Amino acid sequence: MTEYEPVIGLEIHVQLKTRTKMFCGCDLSFGDPPNTHTCPVCLGLPGALPVVNARAVDFAVMIGLALGSQIAPRSLFHRKNYFYPDSPKGYQISQYDVPICLGGRLADVRIHRVHLEEDAAKLIHLGESGRIHGSDRSIVDFNRCGTPLVEIVSEPDLHAPEQAHGWLTLLRVTLRQLGVSDVNMDEGSLRCDANVSVRPAGTSELGTKTELKNMNSFRFLERGVRAEIARQTALLRRGEPVVQETLHFDPNTEQLTSLRSKEEAHDYRYFPEPDLVPLLVTDEIVGAARAAVPELPAARAARFEAELSLHADRARDLAFRRELADYFEQAVAAAAGEPVSAVEISNWIPQLVERIGSDADPSGSRVAPSALAQLVAMVATKEVSRDAAREVLTTLVAEGGDPRTIVTRDELGALSGDDGDGLAAIVDAAIAADPDATAKVADGNMKAIGPLVGFVMRETKGRADGGEVTRLIRERLAQG
Repeated sequence: MTEYEPVIGLEIHVQLKTRTKMFCGCDLSFGDPPNTHTCPVCLGLPGALPVVNARAVDFAVMIGLALGSQIAPRSLFHRKNYFYPDSPKGYQISQYDVPICLGGRLADVRIHRVHLEEDAAKLIHLGESGRIHGSDRSIVDFNRCGTPLVEIVSEPDLHAPEQAHGWLTLLRVTLRQLGVSDVNMDEGSLRCDANVSVRPAGTSELGTKTELKNMNSFRFLERGVRAEIARQTALLRRGEPVVQETLHFDPNTEQLTSLRSKEEAHDYRYFPEPDLVPLLVTDEIVGAARAAVPELPAARAARFEAELSLHADRARDLAFRRELADYFEQAVAAAAGEPVSAVEISNWIPQLVERIGSDADPSGSRVAPSALAQLVAMVATKEVSRDAAREVLTTLVAEGGDPRTIVTRDELGALSGDDGDGLAAIVDAAIAADPDATAKVADGNMKAIGPLVGFVMRETKGRADGGEVTRLIRERLAQG
């Protein structure tokens, strides 16, 4: 049986975080009463003339620079003609053959183009499902109409639904850290279409593609792409052709439904927008945008791996949340001169996140980066056991303060076999209290040492180091 390979390309629509709309002065908002932010321009009334939002242009250039795109010094706006209730003008102002950004790459996926356009109005489908299929009627909210959009079109370089999900996650984090968009899929500020085709494995010619439209979560997109790959593969194995069309995926039923035959560029009758002059991106605009682009997540993760020896997964987890990465680097800087590595500090960041909440910014917590660095250093020098340090961290989250002061106040300092605080006596008590386990360990069954170690750790309330306790038990048994 012929094996097939999926080929996936993505089209991502990003609402830009500007104060006003793309071609008029109406305020942008989310959640306001319907049809309260409109004017003759965004409603397409006769005689109204558009004016380009300069901030949107700046954001588009920043996105292009972040993706390594070529910034066009001169680009054009076009009219994309189609009739639909969410488009009051009967056309959309977009960019066609001369977009503002061309080419580029993010991770292993090439970028085809990045262009500016305006968003359509919001259609609200009334019915049990809340979706177009099965709805009784639809109403229109024109508040969103004219919102600045950047459309990012990838090359068909993805070959698995999970890969598409992972790449979109990287793109969303990159855009969020650029500060150009909220990229909140729940509010519609990030929407994704997937172009899917299937071809015999080992071939280079693309198969007939279909488009999954307006997927509103990465999880649903992954499931929709997987369902469409299975559908196309089944068609090809039966010797049936794949028809080029636009599809809707219902995540509740896992069903794919045809919306319309897939349009081609000529169906939209593109022509240059007569009310707008060509868009000129000067060296000054590019320079200002370049200065505003921060270190991006992929580059930061790579630096954490190369310079700080972090594992790839930990480096990615930190770099993909700027507030965590900033806090981590402040803690590393505070630990300069201490006998502790960046890797050890990074291992305590999840402990902090667990205590303050997964969405909280650690810089807003009571735990100063220097306090975390000091606590990790105390663990490294065995001033405090790892278990006791977790208790100290919990106290820091609740109270703030200095780790060493908390350790002294709460009597959490580490116990050792030589410190005269009775650890050796507690080990002797553990051996005496469980003769069966003691006999098994003496006979070489080291699994039986667990209850003995557990006894000591409970008696010392976590102040002893587990490795130290294990060593002492073995020494005592060897001495008879």
